[in-house]
Amino acid sequence: MLLINNDLVADILNMKDCIAAQESAFRDLAHGLAAHRPRSDIYTPCGLENGYYRWGTMEGASGGYLAIRMKSDVITWPDNGKDNWTEDKFCVKPGTYCGLVMLFSTENGEPLAIINDGVLQHMRVGGGAGIGTKHLARKNARTVGMLGSGGMARTYLQAFCSVREIRKVRVYSPTAANRETYATEMSAQLGVEITAVASAEEAVYGADIVSSCTDSMSPTITPDWLEAGQHVTMLGPMEFSGDTVARADVCVTQGRAGLDVSGAGTEKGIGHSPMAWIAGTSEERTRLPAKQGNTAGFSVDFPDFGDIVTGRVPGRTREDEITLYHNIGNQGLQFSSVGGIVYELARAAGKGREIPTDWFLQDIRD
Repeated sequence: MLLINNDLVADILNMKDCIAAQESAFRDLAHGLAAHRPRSDIYTPCGLENGYYRWGTMEGASGGYLAIRMKSDVITWPDNGKDNWTEDKFCVKPGTYCGLVMLFSTENGEPLAIINDGVLQHMRVGGGAGIGTKHLARKNARTVGMLGSGGMARTYLQAFCSVREIRKVRVYSPTAANRETYATEMSAQLGVEITAVASAEEAVYGADIVSSCTDSMSPTITPDWLEAGQHVTMLGPMEFSGDTVARADVCVTQGRAGLDVSGAGTEKGIGHSPMAWIAGTSEERTRLPAKQGNTAGFSVDFPDFGDIVTGRVPGRTREDEITLYHNIGNQGLQFSSVGGIVYELARAAGKGREIPTDWFLQDIRD
């Protein structure tokens, strides 16, 4: 069994392989050859008076692998009073995080790897946005308007450059130093012209591809900013209002993200959780954010990736259509498909830390 850390994932995984692995798994899902369980979270009170503990899991099986991704976070929802309400998280202390992917063989059940999820998480989400761009953006799309300058904004741009010949990017994030750093570093990495701009509207104006990659708890784009022919995508469920979604001529979701579960203690759409099981007193639960109305959310009634690739729906049919890719869903399947590639590449390179598989086996039937 292998332990695979973030540095190794960054060294061996490229975006083209990441996109290809996911497309293959999503096609299998459309034909009934893969399976996944959407993300579900458990909330329970923590030591912070303004926060909650959140445990999240998601699973998927494809191509001979099953993966479960697990994450352990303390969550807060800071609001600076300037239309910048976000979701923040940490494990143990601010700046450290705990996310793990356990990978198993579906051939014989063998535990194969434990993978730090940081780089893999950014790559699989960016790769999903790349899939939407590949199938819905105009073939001659050359410019990007990017909202956000963090890790996801970086892998999103890598993915766009993998499926289109991107030449120019305008980036906006609220902190000037962050957007300037993004412009400098990503321009050097990808060889494209990137300009940091002073407003979200300036970033969106005239872009062929519009991308919002933030942890915002409120919409980041105004509907009247969008123009004919643009392709738009997002990271979080609340970045697009219902009015923004309504501006699109063609809407496609990556996959069905929600769980159809109800009962005592269950809530849909708490923070960035599609489905949550919640513990705590009535007073403790007041720490949780209110559900946000008029946003795209997790569960949408759009055609999905499978509908596009099997020809059940056409996708973009005109150059002047605004297309929208709801880059949410199939999370567990993303981790099994991309995690499987990471494992194979690590084995082929003779890298990763070996630990005895016997440590994870027992002779007591459970």
